[in-house]
Amino acid sequence: MIMKTKDMSELDVRARLEYAAQNSVDDLLLSLHTTKEGISETDFLENRELFGDNQIDIGKKKNPFIKFIMSFINPFTLILIGLALVSFTVDFVLAPVGEKDLTTALIIMVMVTISGLLEFIQESRSTNAADALTAMVKVTTLVKRNHKPAEEIDVGNVVVGDIIYLSAGDMIPADVRIIEAKDLFITQAALTGESEHIEKLADSVSKLDEQITTTENLAFMGSDVISGSAKVVVIAVGGDTIFGSISASVTEEPEKTSFEIGVDSVSMLLIRFMLVMVPIVLFINGFTKGDWPEAFMFGLSVAVGLTPEMLPMIVTTSLAKGAQAMSKEKTIVKNLSAIQNIGSMDILCTDKTGTLTQDEIILEYHLDVFGNENDQVLKHAFLNSYFQTGLKNLLDKSIINRTRELKAEHDSLKGLDVNYVKVDEVPFDFERRRMSVVVEDQNNKTQMITKGAVEEMLKICEFVQTGDTVVKLEGQVSKEILATVDDLNKRGMRVIAVAQKTNPSPVGQFGVKDENEMVLIGYLAFLDPPKESARPAINSLLELGVETKVLTGDNDIVTKAICDMIKIPTEVMVLGDDVENMSDDELSKIVEEVNVFAKLSPMQKARVVTMLRSNGHTVGFLGDGINDAPAMKAADIGISVDNAVDIAKESSEVILLEKDLGVLEKAIIEGRKTYANMIKYIKMTASSNFGNVFSVLVASAFLPFLPMQSLHLILLNLIYDITCIAIPWDNVDRDYLLKPRKWDATSIKDFMLIIGPTSSVFDITTYLLMFFVIAPQVVGAQFIHLTDPVQILHFIAVFQAGWFIESMVSQTLVIHMIRTEKVPFFQSTASAVLSLLSFISISIAIIIPYTPFGASIGMSGLPIYYYFWLLLTIIGYMLLVTVAKNFFIKKYGELL
Repeated sequence: MIMKTKDMSELDVRARLEYAAQNSVDDLLLSLHTTKEGISETDFLENRELFGDNQIDIGKKKNPFIKFIMSFINPFTLILIGLALVSFTVDFVLAPVGEKDLTTALIIMVMVTISGLLEFIQESRSTNAADALTAMVKVTTLVKRNHKPAEEIDVGNVVVGDIIYLSAGDMIPADVRIIEAKDLFITQAALTGESEHIEKLADSVSKLDEQITTTENLAFMGSDVISGSAKVVVIAVGGDTIFGSISASVTEEPEKTSFEIGVDSVSMLLIRFMLVMVPIVLFINGFTKGDWPEAFMFGLSVAVGLTPEMLPMIVTTSLAKGAQAMSKEKTIVKNLSAIQNIGSMDILCTDKTGTLTQDEIILEYHLDVFGNENDQVLKHAFLNSYFQTGLKNLLDKSIINRTRELKAEHDSLKGLDVNYVKVDEVPFDFERRRMSVVVEDQNNKTQMITKGAVEEMLKICEFVQTGDTVVKLEGQVSKEILATVDDLNKRGMRVIAVAQKTNPSPVGQFGVKDENEMVLIGYLAFLDPPKESARPAINSLLELGVETKVLTGDNDIVTKAICDMIKIPTEVMVLGDDVENMSDDELSKIVEEVNVFAKLSPMQKARVVTMLRSNGHTVGFLGDGINDAPAMKAADIGISVDNAVDIAKESSEVILLEKDLGVLEKAIIEGRKTYANMIKYIKMTASSNFGNVFSVLVASAFLPFLPMQSLHLILLNLIYDITCIAIPWDNVDRDYLLKPRKWDATSIKDFMLIIGPTSSVFDITTYLLMFFVIAPQVVGAQFIHLTDPVQILHFIAVFQAGWFIESMVSQTLVIHMIRTEKVPFFQSTASAVLSLLSFISISIAIIIPYTPFGASIGMSGLPIYYYFWLLLTIIGYMLLVTVAKNFFIKKYGELL
């Protein structure tokens, strides 16, 4: 019984797949309102309405409200919210009438609001930017509709009933039933996690396999075509596909990168530090001052000061800004967390074609076996390239274009596309390194034409054509052929051989088995000259600490010629057979010493990359072909180009809009800038917090009053946070960008212990200055001699205002000291926005004590001579920080 389209749409996914697998192609096409010539415009619209678009939301997208709420849910903001609730309870709910005060709680909530809002805004911007950048990379598929020639369309526009042509390198865009297949092998790793190659056939089956993905005549969205070709009909799209149903059920977050794990570890370190130090501050103040409620509120404010609530926002903003900056440099980042990996890359592995060469392959010669121009060679090559349905690479396009250029002058090249019809083909694969088509001329003569790598072609040829005669391929003839090919290779030309065989197997029975006893006709020599920019780009990468290694499937002679032209060392080259025969230990040593690997299979490329990673390198792999996909997945960061095959783009985390190492150089710099600004904030926060707590402990132990009111500390933290907002936009020293930057948290603790106490030294000098000099001069007596409560409060207000200003100035200037290994303001300047916010923050801190607001929170104006002492203090502080910086750099080799 034939099922109508409407009925098909009401079936669940498995029932629809079962119907498609078990019924004949004709019945299936009829039920889907389509034909082998493609779906009509009317049925296209109807099927799109019935079955939906081919769109999948990978993972569950949060609605804006949920995203907004989640922006306020992280360890730091939760701590602040808890502290605000405590302050609200103590200062308002439990406080006596007339003493109720919401100021502290409100300021804490302002800090939470600023942090959360900025996190939400930047997260939304980064998501929108990532979506916009990803949309720039189009994945297409070859679709036949409405009896018109097949054309490439965006996979998102595929509908149920579409007829699709698949070939090596394609990603299957929907769940499909195979109509026709020729040596079709796919990998379903995205669905099953298994990377082995599975053959798919067109025959109907009696029932679905228990594991549906192994059903022979069905293929599924997310699978990749490894070799062969097929004609298929779409039976499920979007969320109805197996891939879509898996995606809808996935709730777990992606695995964290080393950087994200590092940030989490630092966050926990700071939180643990806070949980240890706050009780100590509380008890010291409680026991020494005797006022436990006040000591409790001071401990609470210290907790606020130790909470790096801006860290999530800084990380998100830095990554989003990095992605946007990279997009301007023609680099698209599919995964924002990959930005740090780009900056840490120290080895780039690349195929030579299009990266080191111009990617404009020109057919220079079509030669017989003795090196003479021969149109028959070009004719057969054209028939092979024109009629194959697999992946047409640059060689095929060059053959077709050259034939069309010459056909006006050469009668033997005219009408080839109409005088012959294709009967069958044996698609290319990377094991055979050749492909064959079977054609029939108007006289019903059947001919198999094969082209491929010279070494592989010689294995299947027993004869050679010399003029009009065919002789045995042996002895001197074989030596002359190899000598001619060798000479062309040494001139940097890529050579492939062409062979033919008349009247092979009967129609429908052609296969790899027919590729034997063939007649070698000649060969084609292609030139893909090196780019003028290749050598400077490689040098520039080397200056950035990134070593370039060439991993190619081409033969060693051509590879050597090209690499010699651009001065890549080729004294020692390793071939695929060598790699195959090496143990892991042997290969682990070789990959460190050798820069050029040739005649590699896809899995051998991946093995070289894996060995480099196991040696501790951060490895990037730049590729654009199906043969590069395994190596790209094995690398720390897969890099592809906009015109790469689907599998390569799918395997990559970064896509270049231009296949040029110069573009990659800019991306690496942006990656390192992003990392630098994130690590700046982390180290600044860790050291600043440690120094502040150390100062508070000293003051709490020896002063007869609190060194600063809890409200002052919270206000200080708020102003400092505003300054830190600009850190993602800060400049980064050129020297810092010249070295790969791996996440390493081992030095953060020591950084905190070495740099942090420098501020405490001058906090203590400020205590002494304010307690014994400035405050007594303003009030008129030393503290121990004061008995008037008004004078005591005035003394404390002057003292606390002096430390408030010194703390703000030193805490802000330390940003400029720590952001660079050089002398700040002279050898290295911060960005304009960071400098402006620093100036504003310091100005606000200085002005507050002179305002009614300052008086209302217990501060008093300071005499003009205080600022002379402040200047001396800051100069001394900056000198001491410089000494500590230099000590740290000598010990660890770098500051950040």
